[in-house]
Amino acid sequence: MLNEWAVVPTCPPLVRRRCRTCASGRFRANGKFRVNANHKLIDAWLLVLCTACGNTAKLTVLERANVRSVRPGLLHRMHDNDSALAAELLREPVLLRRNRVALDWDGAWRLDTGGSDHLDREVIDVAVRFGAPIPVRPVRLIAEGCGLSRAAVERLVTEGRLVSAVRLSGRIRGDFTFTLKR
Repeated sequence: MLNEWAVVPTCPPLVRRRCRTCASGRFRANGKFRVNANHKLIDAWLLVLCTACGNTAKLTVLERANVRSVRPGLLHRMHDNDSALAAELLREPVLLRRNRVALDWDGAWRLDTGGSDHLDREVIDVAVRFGAPIPVRPVRLIAEGCGLSRAAVERLVTEGRLVSAVRLSGRIRGDFTFTLKR
């Protein structure tokens, strides 16, 4: 029987970027945008606040774009300061590369295993689904979901009792499956 686990984001991740005022390294998105139009060109920024001092920084969303090339729904959502749009944009790799920032997902996700009835079985087949591209170690997910330590999970991998089609030692951002034989 295949169990389904879900890695679900609980809040937007923090943005890793150095603050100019206090030298802190974390910013949080508050869902606010700044939009500036100059004739037929438009600029848009996502505003982020320093977690230590509250200083505001801007992440470029649109830069010198033609107004007619921007979808009206997107522009409307930016004018309304849509926090769901801010969370969507933070997951865009293009936005992260353009602004030279990274995301800090610590404490911004949870693992839903659907209960603990699978823990007493001899063989467990699990499909892990991600609600967002959250970089997490599969060993950590398996340890948390099965109630084991990470060292015990790594021991199961070396013994060949924990198998998967993906590499379990690094970080992963997408769906995977694994089989655990006790």
